[in-house]
Amino acid sequence: MEKFFKIKERGSTVKTEMMAGLTTFMAMAYILMVNAAMFANLDGISYNAMYISTAISAVIGTLFIAFIANLPLGLAPGMGLNAYFVYTICLTFGLSYANALVLVLLDGVLFMVLTVTGVRAKLFAAIPDCVRKAIPAGIGLFIAFLGLQNAGIVVADSSTAVNLSSFNILGGNATWADIMPKLVTILALIIIAVMAHKKVKGAVFGGIIGGALLYYILGFTVPGFYDGFAEKLSFNPFNAFAEWGTDCFGKVFTEGFDFSAYLANHSTGDLVLVIITSALALCLVDMFDTLGTLYGACSRGKMLTKDGEVPNFEKAMLSDAVATTLGSVCGTSTVTTFVESSAGVAEGGRTGFAALTTGALFFIAMFLSPVAALIPGSATAAALIYVGVLMIGGVVDLDWNDAAVAVPSFMTVAMMPFTYNISYGIAFGLISYVLIKCFTGKVKDIKIFTWVIAILFTIMFLVTH
Repeated sequence: MEKFFKIKERGSTVKTEMMAGLTTFMAMAYILMVNAAMFANLDGISYNAMYISTAISAVIGTLFIAFIANLPLGLAPGMGLNAYFVYTICLTFGLSYANALVLVLLDGVLFMVLTVTGVRAKLFAAIPDCVRKAIPAGIGLFIAFLGLQNAGIVVADSSTAVNLSSFNILGGNATWADIMPKLVTILALIIIAVMAHKKVKGAVFGGIIGGALLYYILGFTVPGFYDGFAEKLSFNPFNAFAEWGTDCFGKVFTEGFDFSAYLANHSTGDLVLVIITSALALCLVDMFDTLGTLYGACSRGKMLTKDGEVPNFEKAMLSDAVATTLGSVCGTSTVTTFVESSAGVAEGGRTGFAALTTGALFFIAMFLSPVAALIPGSATAAALIYVGVLMIGGVVDLDWNDAAVAVPSFMTVAMMPFTYNISYGIAFGLISYVLIKCFTGKVKDIKIFTWVIAILFTIMFLVTH
C-alpha cells in the first residue's frame, strides 16, 4: 500500500497519513447528521435512510479519489447543493425526490463529459470572476438562513416576511420549552466558534455533539420532555439500512423518470427549462466547489506542480463526477470534494492513503446511525449557521469600489437567500453582469458561453415566472 500510494516519495509516513485521514473525517463527520436532517423535510424520506445514503456516497467518493487520483481529500454530499436539492428543486419547483435525483444523475454524467472533452475549462472560464467568487458567499448566507429557520430563531411574519422568534419568557409570549432548543443552537454555535478559534480538530462535529448533550441535559428542566422517549429508541443499525433500501436506493431509476405529477400542474416547456437550468446550476456549483477545494487544499499542502497545477487534476475531477453519478443511485444530492479536507492536508496528509483512512471511518460510521438519530435539529442548525460563516469569506476578494463588479456580486449573494434559490442568485449575477457590460461599451468582454447561460436563465424567468 505504501508503494501504491507513493507515501515515502511524497515525504510522508503511514502514521501521518492515518492521522490526516482521521482529522479530515472529524472535520467532515457533521455532514452525516446535517444532510440526514435536511432531507428528512421531504415526504417519504427518513432520517436514518438518508444517513446511510450520505455515508455510503461519502465512502464511494472518498475511495475513488484515494485510488484513482491518489490525493488526501474527502468527498461527501456537498453543503449548498443539498439545500438546493431539498428547498429549491423539490419544495419550490415542485419536483419529487426521485425526479430531483435524475437531475443529480444528469449533473454527474454532464460533469464526466465536460471533464473528458475539456469543455469544463471553457464553461468555468465563461463565469465572470466576480460572480464566481460571490457564489460561495451567497450559498453561505442561504445555508445560514436555513439554519436559523430550522432552529426556530427566524420565523415567518405576515407583515415583514421574516422576523425574530420571541424570547420573552418573562412576559408570557414564550415558554421555556419554546426557547430552550433555540438557546441550544446559539450555545452550540458559540462552542463551535470557540473550538475553531483555538484550532481544535473537528470543531463543527464537536459543536454538534456538545449541543446534543446540552439539549438532553436541559431536557430535564422541561416538563414532559422525556415522556415516551425510551419507546422511540432503536439501537439496531440494520433498521437504517432497510429504510435506505426502501426510501432511497435506486429511486432515480424506478421512479425518477416519471414526471407525471409535475406535468399535472405545469407545461412540458416548464419541465424542460427546470431540468436544463437546475442541472446547469448543480454542475456549476459542483465545479466551483471542486476546483476551489482542489487548488486550496493542494496549495496549503505545497502539493501543486511546478506549473501551479493540482497533481492528477483530471483524475480528481473525474472521481468527483463518478461519485456524483453513483451518489444519485444511492439517493443523495451531488457529491463533491469537501473544503474540510484542508484540515487533513494541514495535518500532513499527502497521498490517497489519508483518503482511504477517511473512507474507512465513514464506513464504520454507517453502523452508528442509531446514535446519530439522537442528534437534535437544534444542534445541526448550529452547524449550518457556522458553515455559512465559513463560506461568506470569499467576498473580501471582490472590488466593491467598482460598480461593474459590485452589482453582479451583490445580486448573486443577495438573491440566493432572498429568493430561497441558489440558481436564481447565479442567474441574477450573470444577467446583471451581461447588461452592465453591454451598456458600458464592453460587449467584447462577454464570452460566448456567458451569453448562452445568461439567455437560458432569462428564458426561464420569462416562461416559468
